[in-house]
Amino acid sequence: MTVAAHPALTFRQALLAMLGVSLVLMLSALDQTVIGNALPTIVAELNGFELYAWVATGYLLASIVTIPIFGRLGDYYGRKPFVIAATLIFMAASLMCALADGMVTLVIGRALQGIGGGMLVGTAFACVPELFPDTRQRLRWQILLSALFSVVNAIGPGLGGFMTAHLGWRSVFWLNLPLGGLALFFAWRHLPWYRPKTGKVIRMDWLGAGLIAVALGALQLFVEWLGHSSALVCTALGLLSLVAFIALWFQERRSPAALLPRALLAEHSMRVLFALALLAGAVMFTLLFYLPLLLQGGYGYSPQQAGVLITPLALSITLGAIVNSRVMTRMSNPNRLPLGGFIALGCACLGLALVGTNAGFNTLLGLILLAGLGLGFIFLNLSVFTQTLVERQYLGIATALQQSLRLVGGLLGTACMGALVNVLYAWRLAQQLARAGQTQALALLADPQVLSHGSSELTPPLLTLGRHALIQAMSIGLGLCALLAVIAVLVLRRLPVVQLMPAPLAPQSAKP
Repeated sequence: MTVAAHPALTFRQALLAMLGVSLVLMLSALDQTVIGNALPTIVAELNGFELYAWVATGYLLASIVTIPIFGRLGDYYGRKPFVIAATLIFMAASLMCALADGMVTLVIGRALQGIGGGMLVGTAFACVPELFPDTRQRLRWQILLSALFSVVNAIGPGLGGFMTAHLGWRSVFWLNLPLGGLALFFAWRHLPWYRPKTGKVIRMDWLGAGLIAVALGALQLFVEWLGHSSALVCTALGLLSLVAFIALWFQERRSPAALLPRALLAEHSMRVLFALALLAGAVMFTLLFYLPLLLQGGYGYSPQQAGVLITPLALSITLGAIVNSRVMTRMSNPNRLPLGGFIALGCACLGLALVGTNAGFNTLLGLILLAGLGLGFIFLNLSVFTQTLVERQYLGIATALQQSLRLVGGLLGTACMGALVNVLYAWRLAQQLARAGQTQALALLADPQVLSHGSSELTPPLLTLGRHALIQAMSIGLGLCALLAVIAVLVLRRLPVVQLMPAPLAPQSAKP
């Protein structure tokens, strides 16, 4: 398959085309995280803490399945039609979420948003190599786009907390309509449509996509229901997930149009980068979706105060991404940048796990800043490294897999954190209430959302016991996040040094 030849873009054409790509990616990046700080308020209003994790993971699961599908379809048909369709789907799903009157409707709307977001991520990132065939020019735009995606992704929690406090949680979804309209205009008007020329029969690995959905969906349910459902149901879900993963492995080995090409996964560097995306995504999404619960339910901050604490996460990611983009092409070994990022992220998670119930505002702020700085040095590099090392024929699917595996990590990380919080919170709460002789209050405090919004039946001593139990439960999860960062450091050390810029041509001797 070859990309159709096309004339080079003028600076104005390139700028307007990249503005369209940036705006549609901003929709996806923002909606992955903007809901995090609004979740405690949403769940309290719609009465559905049992579906707390599904508001996040429903989006992630739908995105995971659609990113590789549309990454591959974009290779066949060109990217622009899918960018347009994805933006329309995303806007319609946002309207559904804004009007939701129950948690089930909200989860369905979030899943539809995930389909639109997956289409956007699977196609928009791969537009850059088509628009800019020159290596140096492409690298500059890749760095800019990846930095923008990371920054907007991080702005989400702070923006969500601010809008929830001042305009209500539904405004988080209404925001997508004007942004989506603007993105639609620029993508429709200025994004070129390059249609690949191919004489091959176009095939899609729909069975592989279905197996991915079954394997991850069953695994998510297994993790969330472990300890809350019958042993028979949990065993059945675990077996279903295992069988689906095994079937997926055989399917991808024999499929002529595999979503996970064997030649791509055979490359050692690609496997390392994909593993790092999985680990980094697990830590990032766990922080983004559960820090609001920790700050509001555990430490008693309001949504607006929690937003003030989480907003520096965006600022430090921005700072890290800017510094990273300025120095990465000048370093002989750019691998040191994500290495430092994972070390900083691991230290921040460990600090959050150890500070305990007496942590002050400034302590939490400093640790959150450190976590954001680490993330700023991770995701930009993973995306750029992948597009630098991969063969051109696998560019679309490799870019899509890098984003997909980040979301797979987020899916598994948030699901595991949700299961840990449910089990450990109930256990610690029962212990503390028994010591205080207040076992009759167990039912009142069973839902940790009551810690965020209070209750007329809760006395200050009971509220303090509940908050201590929640902090102690979440400390275990944050400690595991620190362990994942340590594993990522060990994995990253196996990645050969990435040469971002092509070697300069040797000067030719002058003719006599």
